[in-house]
Amino acid sequence: MNYKKVDLSFQSCDAEYKDSQVVLFSAPLDTTTSYRPGTRFAGNAIRVESVGIEWYSVYKDMDLKDYKTSDIGDLDIPMGDVKTSLDIIYETAKSIIKDNKKVMMVGGEHLVTYPVVKAYHEKYKDLKIIHLDAHTDLRDEFLGMKLSHATVIKRCYDLVGDNNIYQFGIRSGDKHEFEFANAGHTYMEKFTIDTLEKIIDEIKDFPVYITIDLDVLDPSVFPGTGTPEPGGISYKELLHATKLFEKLNNIVGADIVELAPKIDPTEVSTAVAAKTLREMILLLHQ
Repeated sequence: MNYKKVDLSFQSCDAEYKDSQVVLFSAPLDTTTSYRPGTRFAGNAIRVESVGIEWYSVYKDMDLKDYKTSDIGDLDIPMGDVKTSLDIIYETAKSIIKDNKKVMMVGGEHLVTYPVVKAYHEKYKDLKIIHLDAHTDLRDEFLGMKLSHATVIKRCYDLVGDNNIYQFGIRSGDKHEFEFANAGHTYMEKFTIDTLEKIIDEIKDFPVYITIDLDVLDPSVFPGTGTPEPGGISYKELLHATKLFEKLNNIVGADIVELAPKIDPTEVSTAVAAKTLREMILLLHQ
């Protein structure tokens, strides 16, 4: 599928779609957000903020302008219609995967991860998911909804099954969600990312999808999110995680979600998200 260039792109990610290795898009969905809304504005807020960050990553010794990345912009999704919105995200991801390119998605609420994982799982039946988050997101339903930001990892579990989801930084959720994880359905590292390197060594030869809910960061670092949870990781720890991800041999796609830029008037949260996006795009090019 061909996509037109957008007027506003992230950094130097303005390659033609046909020439790109990584395709960036944002999914402006926050319909099921249960506390503080606003993640629908994240994609373009990050694009504007990217004017103020370096193309070169000192952490990876890589420069965005040396790689072919196409930013196809915000998806045009209908506000309030969750099913149609998820279908549009799924079809977009599916077409990118069919064209042998990697998806880099910006949320939006965390539910946007589910249709992308669905598209990847159709190609990679042995898909592994690395999930960084403050929240378990393992409810089977929330407020009567099966499709919710609070059920997204359970919906992904329904696709990939036991022993294929690895959760880090978790520090909030309903008791039964922790019981579900502790029963062996997912691997969960509470509060920290301390065992990430061990897990990466175990799954490094599998296809891996990485989803980062930015509220894994402590609110003192990242206040601009809908459900902030004290006790999170530092930005240096998140950078350490992105360095460890370099040991994975087959990262097929990734996302960052849950920036609500208007909640943080200092725009520091948006800057943190933009720098994280730079690192993740470069990771997908490795």
